[in-house]
Amino acid sequence: MNDPNRTPRFDLENRTFQFAKQIRAFVKRLPRTVCNLEDVRQLARSSNSCGANYIEANEALSKKDFIMRIKICRKEAKESGFHLRLLDVGSDPDVDRERDRLAGEASELVKIFNAILQKSQ
Repeated sequence: MNDPNRTPRFDLENRTFQFAKQIRAFVKRLPRTVCNLEDVRQLARSSNSCGANYIEANEALSKKDFIMRIKICRKEAKESGFHLRLLDVGSDPDVDRERDRLAGEASELVKIFNAILQKSQ
């Protein structure tokens, strides 16, 4: 679905990759609680899936396939934001700010995928 001669204005593939990497670095700073352990697993999966499905969308075989993959990206970004809000960050204000920043990025990704869907349908 991408034109190889067109230079993308924003590299969303790289942005989703960086989001997943930043999530991985962030969760290493969290307290090890029973709830955090499960939420971290879900967060890691959803943040990774967001980027992986974007790569799949760029290799889509049809418009319908592209739209489905972008919808999955949006769903996974929403799920990442949900799990970020659930995490117990302890008493470290820096970790709390980082969570808020990552939740903001998840929200931005949802908006981007919404815009892509609106333009694609």
